[in-house]
Amino acid sequence: MQKTRARRVGALLLGLALVGAACGGDDGDGDSTPASEAPATEAPATEAPAAGGELEGMKGTTPKGAEVSEEWLQMVSDFWVSKGNAALEDFNYAGEAYDAAIVIALAVEKAGTDGAKHADEIVGITKDGEKCTTFVACLDIIKAGGDPDYDGISGPHEFNGNGEPLQGSYAMLEFGADNRITAESNDNLIDAQAPESAIVALGTTTATREGDGQLTIGSLLPETGNLAFLGAPEYAGLEYAISEINAAGGVLGKEVLYVQGDSGDTSTDIASTTADRLISENVDAIVGAASSGVTLTVIDKITAAGITMFSPANTSPALSDYADNNLYFRNAPADGLQGAVVANQIVEDGNASVYILNLDDAYGNGIAAVVKSVLEAAGVEVKGVKAYDPAAASFDAEVAEVVAADPDGVVLISFDEGSRILRTAVESGIGPKVKNWYGTDGNMGNALGENFDAGK
Repeated sequence: MQKTRARRVGALLLGLALVGAACGGDDGDGDSTPASEAPATEAPATEAPAAGGELEGMKGTTPKGAEVSEEWLQMVSDFWVSKGNAALEDFNYAGEAYDAAIVIALAVEKAGTDGAKHADEIVGITKDGEKCTTFVACLDIIKAGGDPDYDGISGPHEFNGNGEPLQGSYAMLEFGADNRITAESNDNLIDAQAPESAIVALGTTTATREGDGQLTIGSLLPETGNLAFLGAPEYAGLEYAISEINAAGGVLGKEVLYVQGDSGDTSTDIASTTADRLISENVDAIVGAASSGVTLTVIDKITAAGITMFSPANTSPALSDYADNNLYFRNAPADGLQGAVVANQIVEDGNASVYILNLDDAYGNGIAAVVKSVLEAAGVEVKGVKAYDPAAASFDAEVAEVVAADPDGVVLISFDEGSRILRTAVESGIGPKVKNWYGTDGNMGNALGENFDAGK
């Protein structure tokens, strides 16, 4: 097990972050990751040729559980390769996707049905029972008539009554001189916890969909689109979990079936088409989407069908109190926690002023609001908040505004367009070697460095 360095975010900052998340703008049609969403995941260093190192020093968050080991990551990658895929370079949200399948399977076993009523067991699987860390150990507790409390690869879960974690753990990643995430920063863990005021009562579903006695899990994950870099690790984690479940005898005495699906992003109708197909193929649960915006486009039809939806990466506050008939769950912490962690790092680094650049959607606007609220409460001047169109042909105007503002630090809340913004910033003389740049789970990974080096 790899040793890690963990610290906790101050309670004051977290309390303010949750207020910011509740009040932040959210138009309901944006993308998210990823949190995580990862994940409890990480973006380990790769053997890449040394580039100019223009990203060196840029820091940012990604969800990561303290117990993720190099051995587990290697097993997931080896499994993925055995299925005919390239070895994983990033592991964002692999742990969350893995845990989503484990929790669903245990809930079905506990409920005795793959029908909609298994959703009522999901929160209980994550808390207030006998601790267990594997599917087999938790299954043994259920078969003995007990109540398991699953602590997974991505963290302890400890779901709130609305089906999202009350606590999270993040790695504060940092780019090195080769424009790749340093191995050391993967071990720099920060724990975050929501205050007691965030706790809500447990709900139950009114859905009456019956099961057929054999659990079928579908995926709605980004094989294509602006979060496609998250697809491989999420698919790998999910499929690895299903393989382990089946190796242990499956659920309800039968093998778990799997139906793969692409979510695309909010610029296409791929997610809606995939959701319709998964519903028609009688899946019992869907793992996905990675993007909060994509989830918001399909959650109504999925929950109306009485199907559980479990995201490994959604972080938008808009989903915390969404009318989902208690069928929606996520194990990536909401953005209130991540925003506080980013802001706290900015304060710790001694920045007196910052400028925030964020994509104009639910994910970007939500985190930006949290970061701004927490920083201002800590006495850091926010010189500007610019929400941009991620599909813009160029970002010259946005970067020019940052140049004019001349902040100590810049917060970039983006997806894959972040590499183009950073390229423009470097060309404008305000790149990470000149200013302190901070990212979030939507961009912090080796894919950002690879895209930057390739001029994408």
